[in-house]
Amino acid sequence: MKRLRVTPERCIGCRTCELACAFSHVNDGRPGMSRVTVFETGPEVHLPVLCLQCEEAACIKVCPTAALVRNDKTGAVELTEERCVRCKMCLSACPFGNIHWDEPRQYPVKCDVCKGEPMCAMFCPTKALEYR
Repeated sequence: MKRLRVTPERCIGCRTCELACAFSHVNDGRPGMSRVTVFETGPEVHLPVLCLQCEEAACIKVCPTAALVRNDKTGAVELTEERCVRCKMCLSACPFGNIHWDEPRQYPVKCDVCKGEPMCAMFCPTKALEYR
């Protein structure tokens, strides 16, 4: 199964991954909230951060309505919006802080590897993000 891999030393901080992610999650014709965030950790040192798709995902375990489920094909933990009761327990449960609250839509958002074709990796010019 393919995994989204991060090689921080390749990241140049261009934030193309953030844009690609936002445009791949369009809401009402507008870019959605990016599921990847690039942090500047020092002079010319950048770190792309996104959901790690944990094997023993705390977000899945804590969800009272089973709105978070693992996609058998991609291995990604995905949100089933119609099941979500917006309790925000998944945000608190993620030990890495990689689930965010989309205020306008009132839903949690997290990386879903774009249904098996992650745009962040596809558009990363230095291959700091790769899907392999």
